[in-house]
Amino acid sequence: MALIKVGSLDNVPPGQVVQAIHGDRTFALCNLNGKLYCLDGTCPHAGGPLGEGILQGEMLICPWHGWEFNCVSGANDDDEDLIVDHFPVRVENGDILIDVPES
Repeated sequence: MALIKVGSLDNVPPGQVVQAIHGDRTFALCNLNGKLYCLDGTCPHAGGPLGEGILQGEMLICPWHGWEFNCVSGANDDDEDLIVDHFPVRVENGDILIDVPES
């Protein structure tokens, strides 16, 4: 696993989701009541940009077709076996770092 910087804490206010891009990967950064979570940024349904969705409670809603994923676990609301990748998040000096597998 490697820590990569994907943004600044100032850019992800509580209750918001933001898309982050690193190399050829996209991520969805969710600020749930001041705690940050990170999901893979591509919806498995049709490739929608999860980082452009909205948060309703713990659920991240894809802007394309409304598929919902728990921002803590990555699990889909209708099929708990459908889980988008989620990554540990760390904040250091205001920088958001995520721990992703090296490819």
